[in-house]
Amino acid sequence: MSQKKVDQYKARKNGHSKEQKKEKFYDWLERIVGVVVCVALVAWIGYSVYDKIEQKQDSVVTQTTMDTSALDSYVAGLSAETTE
Repeated sequence: MSQKKVDQYKARKNGHSKEQKKEKFYDWLERIVGVVVCVALVAWIGYSVYDKIEQKQDSVVTQTTMDTSALDSYVAGLSAETTE
């Protein structure tokens, strides 16, 4: 190998550890950001579900009454016709 290639190799090797540290830092940073995003997403979904449950409990229940005597007499008339 020529001296020029040896010098380039040594320069690349010296810079390699700095590059590795930078890559490790960015990998660590990506993991932390990913965890924070996942925790925020889970918290948001949990709060949304909790809020919907609380809204259902606070809602007003209305009772509706309906007179079904006409329907009952009609059905009774149909069953009387089928027995004849």
